[in-house]
Amino acid sequence: MSETLETTLFVMQVLAVLFVFVVGAGILVIIVMYIVDKTQTTQTVRRNFPVVGRFRYVFEHLGEFFRQYFFSLDREEMPFNRAQRSWAYRASKGVDSTIAFGSTLNLSPCGTPIFVNCPYPTLEEDAVPSAPVTIGPYAREPYDAKSVFNLSGMSYGAISKPAVLALSNGSRMAGNWMNTGEGGLSPWHLEGGADIVFQIGTAKYGVRDEHGKLDDDKLRAVAAHDTVKMIELKLSQGAKPGKGGILPGEKVTEEIAGIRGISAGADSISPNRHPEIDSASDLLDMIAHIRDVSGLPTGFKAVIGAYGWLDELFTEIRERGIESAPDFITVDSSDGGTGAAPMSLMDNVGLPLKESLPLVVDKLTEYGLRDRVKVVASGKLINPAEAAWALCLGADFINSARGFMFALGCIQALQCNKNTCPTGITTHDKKLQRGLVPEDKAERVRRYSETMRKEIGVIAHSCGVPEPRRLKRYHCRIVQEDGRSVPLDELYPEVQSAYEAA
Repeated sequence: MSETLETTLFVMQVLAVLFVFVVGAGILVIIVMYIVDKTQTTQTVRRNFPVVGRFRYVFEHLGEFFRQYFFSLDREEMPFNRAQRSWAYRASKGVDSTIAFGSTLNLSPCGTPIFVNCPYPTLEEDAVPSAPVTIGPYAREPYDAKSVFNLSGMSYGAISKPAVLALSNGSRMAGNWMNTGEGGLSPWHLEGGADIVFQIGTAKYGVRDEHGKLDDDKLRAVAAHDTVKMIELKLSQGAKPGKGGILPGEKVTEEIAGIRGISAGADSISPNRHPEIDSASDLLDMIAHIRDVSGLPTGFKAVIGAYGWLDELFTEIRERGIESAPDFITVDSSDGGTGAAPMSLMDNVGLPLKESLPLVVDKLTEYGLRDRVKVVASGKLINPAEAAWALCLGADFINSARGFMFALGCIQALQCNKNTCPTGITTHDKKLQRGLVPEDKAERVRRYSETMRKEIGVIAHSCGVPEPRRLKRYHCRIVQEDGRSVPLDELYPEVQSAYEAA
């Protein structure tokens, strides 16, 4: 054998050994990465999809440099764009939320809000926290609500057990209330210790008898829990006005069925409305009954479309006495979210919050009920500017569901109506739920809620008021079709009450 051939064979052997070594090392690295990803608790996608899930973060990072050529811009996506989601992620993680070089928000489109800063903004030492607001002065147990920003209704069933646990614990730590949604009161709502707003939907899950009617004994049992502070009667929600809740049968487990009082495995479809409520008189009777049985402040949630019924309702309240009024009204925007709804309703039915919120506030003022009835605004208010805008229009509180979902790690995969949510938030697949670690995500919920309140305060201080509820309509301007902005108090002039202040 020639020397050249021997050298060639030796080189080939070395290369073969190196190849085996490299392949073996690669396999070892993948195994280590798999173990690390599967056992870490901070990133849901990596925990549910070890190794492969890392590519999401690589592509997301590369997108910062290449999206102008291949991807959507920061402000283009729907229902929430990248800029909105990124702020919520940063707020929940407690990382720097400042930006550089200039805003990517186009201020030209009609409807854009612009806050009017004053020449002498509020100093840090003059700023004050938002004081608790008493809801339900005529209830046996009025509620002193501490937080201006709170968690909107998401049912156990629509979201998972670890999601409920994280939201409940995080809400307790942040001091905001947690709305149960219409799916009933689960042990996981109670375990976290947050203040609870118990929602009664049209199917009355959790407080229904065998015929689907309200069971007073079950209502008393719910109200007996110390952490249950208020009752919300859901007439409708923004994503599907005129349609009840929809929970696919594959998400109705034995446990969820037991909590709701229905059959496991069958689609959970709520009636279009409460059968026993067909007029303003019926609504006030139901509110009075629930408040009397539970002893708790009671209000209702509705998306506003037709609004003549509000005149009928408020007129009857004046006739009966202001104690008969709902303790609060949650005004839900037509662009609200949900796990499942017909596209026809989600896209084209109901008024958006920019029309319905000032309408309700002004109607309450007109009938002398504004101080009596608190107003909660709900619908795509996941960033500080959106929440501050709603406060300028007259809201007392802001509710958000999807903002808190982003805090849990939601990546807007749009799988909520299936059992395949990759982040474990809206699925009952145990393998996918495993990625959502409640202890870690509860901290994110807390930070998101606290950062929202802080940043809403930053806007208020820039406008020269010491706390967010002092914001008025003249503090915010809205861009018109000609590109100029007009103050909110010109778009919605002050309404005079025909009654003495209650």
